[in-house]
Amino acid sequence: MNHLTELLARSAGSSDGVVLLDGGMGTLLQDNGLVDGGAGELWNVDRPEVIRTAHEQYAAAGARILTTNTFGGTRPRLQMHGLEDRVHELNRAAAQVARSVADAHGILVAGDLGPTGELLSPLGTMSPEEAEGFFAEQLAGLAEGGIDVVLIETMSDLGEVEAAVAAARAVVPEAPIIATLSFDTNLRSMMGVRPADAVTQLGALGVDAVGANCGRGPTEMSQIAAQLVQARSDGLLLVAQSNAGLPQVVGDHFEYDSPPDEMAAHAVALRDLGIDLIGACCGSTPAHIDAMRRALI
Repeated sequence: MNHLTELLARSAGSSDGVVLLDGGMGTLLQDNGLVDGGAGELWNVDRPEVIRTAHEQYAAAGARILTTNTFGGTRPRLQMHGLEDRVHELNRAAAQVARSVADAHGILVAGDLGPTGELLSPLGTMSPEEAEGFFAEQLAGLAEGGIDVVLIETMSDLGEVEAAVAAARAVVPEAPIIATLSFDTNLRSMMGVRPADAVTQLGALGVDAVGANCGRGPTEMSQIAAQLVQARSDGLLLVAQSNAGLPQVVGDHFEYDSPPDEMAAHAVALRDLGIDLIGACCGSTPAHIDAMRRALI
């Protein structure tokens, strides 16, 4: 039994079967007025009631792990909005809001680390040490706010994942680690990583769960999931969080084209393949997670 399995068993009932994760946060914030390109992390302090409501809706839908609203919470990402001096504050606030909801439902909080937006050398100018420092700074705020798990998500470069893992082990050494990449370029990540590569290399690093998120919708995610399962090593949990299809222009906004019933059928297919932690990503809502929960019962 790995660390994450043990934590789930203690905090949220039996660890048997599939663990349901939550869905998209950005979609809900946009529905509440966040402008395209705005800093959703700022809402952790400016509009915490919106963030709390989103977490509450996902918890009520059946999610057993809530993801903090910190996808863009590293210094380079916040610097794009002039918020680089508020890294600790915004991450701590995000974890505190999620913690308040999770405690009421007896579930867990995952501190969300998204890509820094910078490329590691030699393709870019960021060194592995700088990347680790950015993630460590973010994690210090998340840890103070009270996270249980570290979620490293939507990555494309295994080197950046390794930097985030090193930061997690330095800042929150007892926290289980989940790491997911986005395989949206011919079933590879933008940097050419294949699902089996991620399982092999990140499993060797000793993370608790490896998988895929975002991408091009449930059909491709099922193909990716099959490759994850084929490469699985003993004791490693597998994760899949597909987008709710692809965005389509509807009037003056985008809507994703996989409705809750389609994502529910997808969840069952993932379970049958052997995926352990199942959730959703961009375009998904609490309605998607609720449908997935009911299908998995």
